[in-house]
Amino acid sequence: MSTSKGNPVSKAAVDINNLPYADGDFYGFEQMLTAKELARLHEIRDFLAREVKPIATDCWNRAEFPMEIIPKLAELDMMSPVHRQGYSNVFAGLAHAEFTRADASIATFMGVHDGLFTGSIEALASQEQKDAWLPDIYSLKKIGAFGLTEPLGGSDVAGGTRTTAVRDGDNWILNGAKRWIGNATFSDWVVIYARDVADNQVKAFLVDTTLPGYSASKIENKTALRTVQNADIVLENVVVPHDYKLAGGNSFRDTNKVLKVTRLAVAWQAVGQQMAAFDVTRRYAVEREQFGRPIASFQMVQDQLVKMLGNTVASTGMMVRLSQLEDLGQAKDEQSALAKAFTTARMRETVAMGRSLFGGNGIVSDYEIAKIFADSEAIYSYEGTYEINTLVTGRAITGISAIV
Repeated sequence: MSTSKGNPVSKAAVDINNLPYADGDFYGFEQMLTAKELARLHEIRDFLAREVKPIATDCWNRAEFPMEIIPKLAELDMMSPVHRQGYSNVFAGLAHAEFTRADASIATFMGVHDGLFTGSIEALASQEQKDAWLPDIYSLKKIGAFGLTEPLGGSDVAGGTRTTAVRDGDNWILNGAKRWIGNATFSDWVVIYARDVADNQVKAFLVDTTLPGYSASKIENKTALRTVQNADIVLENVVVPHDYKLAGGNSFRDTNKVLKVTRLAVAWQAVGQQMAAFDVTRRYAVEREQFGRPIASFQMVQDQLVKMLGNTVASTGMMVRLSQLEDLGQAKDEQSALAKAFTTARMRETVAMGRSLFGGNGIVSDYEIAKIFADSEAIYSYEGTYEINTLVTGRAITGISAIV
């Protein structure tokens, strides 16, 4: 088997950039945006092509985060496009999909800092706290992380949070551990969710990562989202001032206010990952020759390309409607759960078909599909597994909970 990038690839039989659907937007979803939003989306797309795509695979191979991208992201000014900048959730979703289309790792960095972390502050902090913290967060002068998942608690963390918080006068004492915390190896702040031993409710705290007793160690040997710096966090008698307890974070029900929106964002990531897989697979199929002609000329190849496209279009359509509901203030938890389950399942099918069409070349990162294929597994797993999101939806349509 030969997997060298130097394998014979012919000059494209057609100019793929001049096809009617060159951008992959087969149903014209972008036409739903305002002129301002569409111009902004094109600006973001150009930025990603210029600053992210050229470095993405190398950073992924080395499992290193490109710190030099942070000032450039700050200049792009994409933080909180809905709450702060007044864009629609449809625009925000398509923009997040574009980030994922360019590189799932950088999209995840954005999802953690701007979605989970910033979203926690926007949803749960008092106005005084927001005024003090958000300017540095929006400008990326302070990088944030989101500490909910634990070494022994993933899907059951709602009722099984082991990290504890004890009130001690004007302070809180935090003890416990968190796992899979993106950005945590270099973040300035992290929102830690801990169980108040006094009332057994999960509360939210903004923790300075330089505090004594706080430590974060990088999780090594990942096979997905290798550029993202996930960490194990340990908190040993970390003293947090009461002023740094998020005023509106007093139960796991409050935490769900953040997760409902970020689950929607992860479903948009599944759309972007399918776009990425379709992009590289279609180009490869047009350029790669076997038996003296491009493999795109074979019926079975076209069948798989069309199935990939169909999955992507169906997922995008679902997400556009859900984002519209979010704009109207009508989106429900179970609708976000269904979207996350459905789009990530379709994503798994889409990237697998793409990897298959690359043959042996599909297992090396020189050909981008290998990275897309691997990264999809992380998107499939975080923000609630397929099974949990299915059961959340099932409870909504039957009135009966199947979650133990």
